[in-house]
Amino acid sequence: MRMDGRRESSNVDDRRRLSGGSKAGLGIGGLIIVALITWFMGGNPLSVLSGADLGSMVSTQTDNNREFTPEEEELAKFSRQILAGTEDVWTKVFQQYGMTYRAPKMVLFTGSVKTGCGGATSQVGPFYCSADESLYIDLSFFSEMKQTLGADGDFAYAYVIAHEVGHHVQHLLGTLDKAHSQMARMNETESNRMSVRIELQADFYAGVWAYHDNQMFGSLEAGDLEEAINCAAVIGDDYLQKKARGYAVPESFNHGSSQQRQRWLTLGLRTGDLNRGDTFSPNFSDL
Repeated sequence: MRMDGRRESSNVDDRRRLSGGSKAGLGIGGLIIVALITWFMGGNPLSVLSGADLGSMVSTQTDNNREFTPEEEELAKFSRQILAGTEDVWTKVFQQYGMTYRAPKMVLFTGSVKTGCGGATSQVGPFYCSADESLYIDLSFFSEMKQTLGADGDFAYAYVIAHEVGHHVQHLLGTLDKAHSQMARMNETESNRMSVRIELQADFYAGVWAYHDNQMFGSLEAGDLEEAINCAAVIGDDYLQKKARGYAVPESFNHGSSQQRQRWLTLGLRTGDLNRGDTFSPNFSDL
């Protein structure tokens, strides 16, 4: 992606020097690997964000002397630039529909973090909390994306951030809260299907963002689209389940198959049209 000269969002809370430690027997590398699998296989922050996970964590401490590597600093800068891009794009898109966009905060953390949804660790991966309208990211997640799944490249990383911002868009439009309310009254299979609809729409919104970001800033380069499509393929529920246990159980999918995720991301990328992103009305088999 072409990011030279792009502004960085100031709507970022950098808590990386607030270290909560890690669970006994599981270092930060292990936590992030678990986070990768948990997030990609459908970890739901609404069900896992609780103080229970923090019970075995050491107390949060501030390490003002911690030095960040050049790679960490570059990822932090890139994340701030991508967030700024989502602010610019969604402000414009909302204005086109006579609405006002309220930008989310991005919280960078290491190990564990306190959120409006409760306490969380890196195990849940990048996530969005509607209670405080913030997205939370441990930047080590991006390194594990590359090492564990081969999902590499700046646009693949941008996709992760844009997907979480997509959940914020759903929250502002009332879609997210409505869907979660319905899920509370559903059986497990129906709830999983509703989750798939939520996640595919967030993928679509990530594509919409990329379309408009490229229109506004000429940000996409050769190979960027391939990075996103590859990333969508390797984070499909079917791909990850087969990778983890050799077979897939479609009834347990809650993010969508590789084909579905590629389809909705690509639709957003090609059209940039907010009206094309209804993942709730079609028959589930047509997604």
